Amino acid sequence: MAYTEVGAEAANVLLSAAGSAELLDINILAGGWANSNYLLSLTDGSRLVLKVWNERSVEDVRMLNSCIELIAQHGVPTPVPLIFEGGDSVMVVDGLAWMLLPFVDAPWLTGDLASMRHLGEIIARLHLIPDDGRFGEFYHMGTDIWPDLFERADTNGAWSPFLRLLEAEYARMAEAIPAGLPRGIIHGDLFQDNILADLGRVKAVLDFEDVCSNILANDLVVAFIGCGWDGDEPVEERWHALLGGYESVRVLSAEEHAAMPELYRYATLSVAAWRYRKFVMDLPGSEHAGRYKLMLDRLEIPLPFLLREVEE
Repeated sequence: MAYTEVGAEAANVLLSAAGSAELLDINILAGGWANSNYLLSLTDGSRLVLKVWNERSVEDVRMLNSCIELIAQHGVPTPVPLIFEGGDSVMVVDGLAWMLLPFVDAPWLTGDLASMRHLGEIIARLHLIPDDGRFGEFYHMGTDIWPDLFERADTNGAWSPFLRLLEAEYARMAEAIPAGLPRGIIHGDLFQDNILADLGRVKAVLDFEDVCSNILANDLVVAFIGCGWDGDEPVEERWHALLGGYESVRVLSAEEHAAMPELYRYATLSVAAWRYRKFVMDLPGSEHAGRYKLMLDRLEIPLPFLLREVEE
């Protein structure tokens, strides 16, 4: 996706400031719904990703980059932003944060069981990283954005059946999700187009823009929502591979296992809410306006295996 147009001249300014080779070619990079991403091919044969942050402030991006550096230091495979002359990880252009990232040459995760198991291991390693205070608690893909949707609906007279459903669920979930579930650093948006994998191994986890301190087990259900389905069908084997890999590093508590169905409902509705905000409220008339309904359809499909580990 690209919301900000970037030409060769602007790209070369960043490349020069990062001490990189000159630009040979620039192309819009597939994937991503909130920022502008370009693939830069350089004269020395290397490739970089140029990202323009369209929805985050410059200071937010600097803090995020600091979080990414810490995460990478703990063995989670993710590209770390290049540093420009002067020591900054971003260049400010027209008030927006621009940055360069290493390009990881691998396809998106396809859902093969070996890659799903390895993804589970990586998620668990992320969850074991101590939070040193730099990770905020606001979850952009969670219920934290729901009150804003309700306020906008009130202001604009734009209540819909979906928003009324969210309103009811918002009140119910305060009681349905146990307050004492383990919390820590989560990715928050583990969909297939944020994960690069090849030959059964995850090569890179991308787009930590929703990273925060939240319920750890939520990352597992989001990863299943984003990577565990084949079209309209849930793949039970993918869930078990994901969970098996995770628990080879960090064992879930009985309370976490028991909460999985409720967390799955919370996460599925949260994905729907994010899509509704983006493609119905922010971009009215978007061709993706109906994408949130795909998540609602999934809620009608029973997933008894989410509780299987508890029952056995």
